[in-house]
Amino acid sequence: MLKYTGHYGTPDRIDADAHVIPFPEDKTLFQKTLTEVCPHLKGLVTAYRESGDFCGKADETMMLASAEGRFILVGLGASEGMGAEQLRRAMARGMKQAAALVAPVVALYCPPEAIVKKTLPISFEDTVVAMLEGAALAQYKYKVFLKDKPEEKKGKLKEIKVITADEGYQSRLKAGIHDAMIIIEAVELARDLANAPANVVDAEKLAKEALAIAKKFTIKTVVLNKKEIQANKMGGLLAVNQGSANEPRFIVMEYNDKKRRLAPYVLVGKGVTFDSGGLCLKPAASMDEMKMDMSGAAAVLGTMYAVAKLKLPIRVIALIPATDNMTGGAAFRPGDVITIADGTTVEVKNTDAEGRLILADALVYAQRFKPAAVIDLATLTGAVVVALASAATGMFGNDDELKAALSESGERTYERVWELPLYEEYNKLLKSEIADVSNLGGKWGGACTAAAFLKRFVGDFPWVHLDIAGTAMLDSASDYQPKGGTGVGVRLLTDFLRSREE
Repeated sequence: MLKYTGHYGTPDRIDADAHVIPFPEDKTLFQKTLTEVCPHLKGLVTAYRESGDFCGKADETMMLASAEGRFILVGLGASEGMGAEQLRRAMARGMKQAAALVAPVVALYCPPEAIVKKTLPISFEDTVVAMLEGAALAQYKYKVFLKDKPEEKKGKLKEIKVITADEGYQSRLKAGIHDAMIIIEAVELARDLANAPANVVDAEKLAKEALAIAKKFTIKTVVLNKKEIQANKMGGLLAVNQGSANEPRFIVMEYNDKKRRLAPYVLVGKGVTFDSGGLCLKPAASMDEMKMDMSGAAAVLGTMYAVAKLKLPIRVIALIPATDNMTGGAAFRPGDVITIADGTTVEVKNTDAEGRLILADALVYAQRFKPAAVIDLATLTGAVVVALASAATGMFGNDDELKAALSESGERTYERVWELPLYEEYNKLLKSEIADVSNLGGKWGGACTAAAFLKRFVGDFPWVHLDIAGTAMLDSASDYQPKGGTGVGVRLLTDFLRSREE
């Protein structure tokens, strides 16, 4: 298990196999870093700056070796606009260099207090969190089914030391490490669930994962089986499940640290553990990725883990409708009419537009809690990927304050959200001649019509829908984001819920 420790000192006094030191581009702050963090390297690094080989620019990295050890210098870039994300990316680059050097113990150096106050609009604790997020999450790899090679075991990362050269910061350093460890664990949990093959994580096993988290943190949890789902008249979830050999589950988790009588924040995660598209079959070339169609559920479970372990003074309820969407003689068909839990009838135009059907039942169920707000996460549409690629999550909602708060959390965590419209015209595209509504809005505006469909089942409560189809799974790795499941939503929602604390 990876160990995280905090220390006071400078590189010449810290024992490590590699030392990662961040440098801002600003000349004065660059020199201040040299003076306060690594004075023994001052002459050498100054010479490199003067020659233009290392100036602290974003994406710059340099490795130096001396009698005191191996030093990886990483650039933070210009002071203007610098924030937590620059630290995450710099530390991710530094850790990848350290991994190439086979360094079991790596020391990360916090920027001096003067630099933090002058260039970073975040606290010292948040500086530590950002550094560790970048460093640790960059190391992630889904290796459940891989055997460690002998050479990998020898150079396996064992410890990350976080170092400050500022006296009196040890307690704050410890607090930052504590929070970072929890957030990293939560994100990695979500990544593991999303990356797990569908034959390993089906609806029942997803429910067992929720129960395991609940037991660890004493979270009140109920898992509805098929008969109980039928009793709740969840026609969307039942229809999507028709073609499957595995029964559906509906997971309800409630975290309430002090049994507060608060209106809860309800998180809803799409839990389609494998999406074949149903009878409207997906192309074979990309179908293997559909094990990650439960990334919304994974993010919600990761968030519940973080909220409980951080002991946030808040009430949070998680709802996860879980099933796979398969073909077969019993599968639901285009042209079928199904009935959602609130009695709304839906004409099924496309069985691959299944996520909105199971979310509709969950959103109806959420109303019984009289929530302060409802936030759903789902890999819902390819259309949002066309609009935003993987740069941002599509956000829709009916409450400006809730959307603004999530946008702020998105900027802090760099799990950015971008608001898309919910115009009345989108409802017209969902009209059906034989039912109350259709589950498909036609060729254009697919992300918007999907959100408009969900809005029908929200009631009068503040609500935001996050379409994470472009951000939850990546085709290639970048900095601290891996190829495959990213765990997106965990850091965003955890930050948001911390901002809502009583």
